[in-house]
Amino acid sequence: MHHILFAILAVLIVATAGIYAVFARDLTDARARLVGRSKTVETSFGTLEYVVMGEGEPVLSVHGAGGGFDQGLEMAGALAGRGYRLIAPSRFGYLRSNLPSNLTTAMQADAYAQLLDRLGIGKVAVVGISAGAWSSMQFAIRHPERCRALVLLVPTDSLPAGTSIHGGAVVRAIFNSDFAAWVALKLMPVMPGGMTRMMLGTDAAIVHAAEPNEKARAQQVLEHLLPVSSRFGGMQFDIETAAAHGAYTIEKIVCPVLTISAEDDRFGTAGRAKYIAAGVPDGRAIIFPTGGHALVGRYADALREITSFLQMHPQH
Repeated sequence: MHHILFAILAVLIVATAGIYAVFARDLTDARARLVGRSKTVETSFGTLEYVVMGEGEPVLSVHGAGGGFDQGLEMAGALAGRGYRLIAPSRFGYLRSNLPSNLTTAMQADAYAQLLDRLGIGKVAVVGISAGAWSSMQFAIRHPERCRALVLLVPTDSLPAGTSIHGGAVVRAIFNSDFAAWVALKLMPVMPGGMTRMMLGTDAAIVHAAEPNEKARAQQVLEHLLPVSSRFGGMQFDIETAAAHGAYTIEKIVCPVLTISAEDDRFGTAGRAKYIAAGVPDGRAIIFPTGGHALVGRYADALREITSFLQMHPQH
């Protein structure tokens, strides 16, 4: 009996060591993917990380929850090849941007203005992605002379009173540790339905039916959540902001606004996209019937709409 127990223990030790080795390798690769790509600037609120890519009219790309400058580039980076200069910051609490005390979305918006000052940029178009919509709207409200056009892609906003945050406790647990997040990602093939809905806001059937390039893009969105330990502070702030039910004076947004979402977004952004477009003086909403929060199968269409919108509202 002792020999059997010893053998089982030995197998468990070897298996655990093997799992940890794979995790360590993947985490090292995730960190290496970020090294040397960004710069930082000191603002009155703290250190802000950013990347500039491309040439042409400037576009500020504001990433969503679980992101950083890398997500901003991955979601809007195609614009850099279409005649635009993309500025992609990491919001406070993400990657190398620190987390100021008493952070607000207004502070983040003011930090964008300071970043543009350092870069010598006066006016920009803004693409706000998911939870990046909060500070993007604040930028348009607080700095109207600097925002020539605003695109809100699957815009999350403060939830109506009584609405729960989808998977809040589970998301907090996953994003509290690189290993927990890594395990969750590895479980995706085993539990594609629930994990896809929770982490991508997209039904598994939509991903399964997508073209190979879109399946690969959805997988990349998930894989590039690592390292989550460098994003946890920002995620916590996003969760708290979603629960705060804060009001935004969107009627003060004077620039043209385009909102884009999908009816089947599990995070409910289609309603927010319609609400924002209807509440601003010059707004338009494009709502795809399917695609979920990741706009799976609709990404190319969304890029075409964004490009067309920006071309209609050029820099003056």
